Amino acid sequence: MKILVTGYTGQLGYDVVQHGLKLGLNMVGVGSKDLDITNEEEVSHYINKVHPDGIIHCAAYTAVDRAEDDKDTCWNVNVEGTKYIAQAAKDVNAKFMYISTDYVFNGEGETPFEETDDPSPIGYYGLTKHEGEEVVKQLSDKWFIVRISWVFGINGNNFVKTMLRLVETRNELNVVGDQFGSPTYTLDLARLLIDMIQSDKYGIYHASNEGFCSWAEFAKEIFRQANKGIKVNSISTEEYPTRAVRPKNSRMSKQKLVDNGFIPLPTWQDAVERYLKELTQEVK
Repeated sequence: MKILVTGYTGQLGYDVVQHGLKLGLNMVGVGSKDLDITNEEEVSHYINKVHPDGIIHCAAYTAVDRAEDDKDTCWNVNVEGTKYIAQAAKDVNAKFMYISTDYVFNGEGETPFEETDDPSPIGYYGLTKHEGEEVVKQLSDKWFIVRISWVFGINGNNFVKTMLRLVETRNELNVVGDQFGSPTYTLDLARLLIDMIQSDKYGIYHASNEGFCSWAEFAKEIFRQANKGIKVNSISTEEYPTRAVRPKNSRMSKQKLVDNGFIPLPTWQDAVERYLKELTQEVK
């Protein structure tokens, strides 16, 4: 199977390509320097030339705060770009997988959001990702929408790397403790996405490592496993104002994965342990 992966230079796209190659699949990774996904003609020409059996669309504008002011760029990448790729995928009869986000929900309540719950984004980034979902459903006949959250991987910046960097110069940190969700290790997620796109079990899925935590609990676990002695103060969202509003409840139900025969991802604590080992090996 030939699989085209957009956003290859990002955390998830990189691990998806690497995992596919390990399985002996024909993987084609493409980054923004290779393909401008906001150029319809360029996208159509490229995908017709590559002629993949499946496309995993990881490329996105993910700067949540900047999106509130840079709305045109965010829309062009997350909505128009997705539209052009979905249309080209249909033209070559390729399966299309769109990577979405917990930000499509309003973050209210404490109950995990179901795949069937109506999206109601509270920020511009989430709005564009939801619009991207709608485009995919309209244009593609063979589509997967996979909503993910709190991503960390080897290729790029993320919360784990930030915490490990800060602990080198601090002995105390304030971390938000009233936003809850599930961390997602891109290595685990990549395995699932590759399994999924080789199937015909289309639809909307939620995919993250098992278990829920707050950002403060996430930080404490990172420091515990990394043997770093630092005090973590759990603070409120209001005490850490950001340009974009963050959802307080990013818990998502992953029951649909189980119902369709996919193996759930390991616990987030287990993922952190393996990721820290991967980071250590990279340094060596």
